Amino acid sequence: MSKGSGRLALLLSGRGSNLGAFLRAQQTGQLQGSVEAVISNRPDAAGLKIARDAGIATATVDHTLYESREAFDEVLAQKIDGFEPDVIVLAGFMRILTANFVDRFRGRLINIHPSLLPKYRGLNTHQRALDAGECEGGATVHFVTADLDEGPGILQTPVPIEDGDTAASLANRVLPFEHQLYPHAANLVLTGQVSLSKRGAVWNDEILPPGGQIWKPNCQ
Repeated sequence: MSKGSGRLALLLSGRGSNLGAFLRAQQTGQLQGSVEAVISNRPDAAGLKIARDAGIATATVDHTLYESREAFDEVLAQKIDGFEPDVIVLAGFMRILTANFVDRFRGRLINIHPSLLPKYRGLNTHQRALDAGECEGGATVHFVTADLDEGPGILQTPVPIEDGDTAASLANRVLPFEHQLYPHAANLVLTGQVSLSKRGAVWNDEILPPGGQIWKPNCQ
C-alpha cells in the first residue's frame, strides 16, 4: 500500500465505511498520507477487522469501562498520542468529545457531517432537509471544536434532492460523495493548505465561509 508523508489516525465505532474510503484513496495515490492507526470505542466494531486485514495498527478504548467522559477521553488521547498522527479523523466515531480533548488536538481533528453546514447540525439531517423543502442536501468536512458540529468547515459537497426522496434514499445517494469528499479534505489539512485559526478555517491565507469551500468531484 502506497504511503505519503502525513500520518492519519482514524477513530470509529462501527462498520468502517469511511475507513474503506480512505484506504481506497491511499491505494490509488489520492491520499497524500497514510492511515497509521485505527482506534475504536467498541471492541466489536467491524472497522477494526478492516484495519487489521489491511495491516494497520488497531487499538480499542472501551468507553463502557470508564466512569466519566473525561476519564475515557484522557485514555483515548494517550492512545492517539502513541501513534503520533498529524491528523485525527472522526470516521463514524459515536462519542461526544470533551472540550479538553478537542483543545488537545485543536487544528488536527476533523469530522464529516451529513448536511451542508451550518444548516442542520445534530441528528436526522436528511429528514430535516426534506421537511424544510430544501432542493439539495450534502455533506461537510469540518474542524472539530468544543461545540457539536459548529467547527469551521473545510469542504462541502451539495447533492440534489430528487422528487420522491426519503431520508434513506437521500442518505444512500449522499454517502458516495462523502467517501470522495473526506480524503480530499484530509489532504488539505495534511499538506498544510488548510489550517484552523481563531477566525475560522484558512485556505492559503484566505478565511473560508462557515461551511467551507464548495467541492464537486470530477464525476459529478
